[in-house]
Amino acid sequence: MPKKLSSMYFTAGGRKFPDTVEVLGVRYEKLEDLRYGTNPNQGAAFYRPADGPAGAVIGRLEILKTGKGGLSQTNLEDVHHALGILKYFDRHACAVMKHLNPSGAAVQFGDEPQAEVYRKARDCDSRAAFGSVVAFNTPVTAETAEEIMATIVEGVAAPGYEPGALEIFGDFERFKRNKQLRVMRVPEIGRLPRFEGDETYGVKEIKVLADGSLVVADPFLTTIRSPQDLRPASTRNDSGQELACATAPSPDQARDLLFAWYVNFNVRSNGVVIASQGRTLAVGTGQQDRVGAVEQALAKAVNYSGAGSLSGAALASDGFFPFRDSINICAKAGIASIIQPGGSLRDWEVIEACNEHGIAMVFTGERCFSHH
Repeated sequence: MPKKLSSMYFTAGGRKFPDTVEVLGVRYEKLEDLRYGTNPNQGAAFYRPADGPAGAVIGRLEILKTGKGGLSQTNLEDVHHALGILKYFDRHACAVMKHLNPSGAAVQFGDEPQAEVYRKARDCDSRAAFGSVVAFNTPVTAETAEEIMATIVEGVAAPGYEPGALEIFGDFERFKRNKQLRVMRVPEIGRLPRFEGDETYGVKEIKVLADGSLVVADPFLTTIRSPQDLRPASTRNDSGQELACATAPSPDQARDLLFAWYVNFNVRSNGVVIASQGRTLAVGTGQQDRVGAVEQALAKAVNYSGAGSLSGAALASDGFFPFRDSINICAKAGIASIIQPGGSLRDWEVIEACNEHGIAMVFTGERCFSHH
């Protein structure tokens, strides 16, 4: 059971939240009064279904170490979005979260230790990673804990912690700047639904509008389970002729494309992710137009990740490219492969651009917008 917080931090502004609430016929029990909601002047509380669901994962979160005041709403939402990425990987994986977006993510490449996977995720944008919530899909090692404590981190979440890791997280004599670190255990990440057809335990996405009205939606589940589900981009041009991408992704490119696609599920739309060898080189997020999202991601890759050349890198777009302008920009930067939903009226123009530049492009047949 999560650790209870001091009463002075129960809610902002002295507001109290009930022990149980009911939404759409489901009764929820309160686990924690949170430090605050999205902002310090907003009260908040953390609830889980009183009678399940059987697949509850985040609702079974345990606070192993906490700084002054415990968790905020944003801390929990960062964990939620991190797990939305990490659940797709069996090898060591890490997501570094900032304001509900990954500033970087990585998966084990070869036989890399977990600490190196963390460094790759952090250093995608080390400036944004300052004060982040860091999450893992495997138990945190002592070596990784040392690396985490070397910089300012607000929270760590993982399914477990190997011997010595928790002691390092509590060693404030050596790591004075991380006295407010929150350490969380989130069990059984593998139970979270991932693919179309997976059991969702009746869970729905619920958005509350300003007047109390609700939008209720099914959760996002992908149809893309493996590189074999990535189909070469093809369509018909204005003359009705079949047009296909002439370059197929190599096995290494397909691996990077799939990784970037999964990371993009929890990037605020419009989202563009650039990746290479199991790490993000840049995460472009929250843009209103596709070209701007591509330009932002490319600029971040050059300025923050230390990637240098982007030659051979993979790029994932959560929506289709309406025109060839984004492809021209990608080609100039050295992008070698692209994954995107397809479905534009001008897919033929985009495919022609890829063929001109020798870029491999695949369609997923699904969009993965996230408007959180």
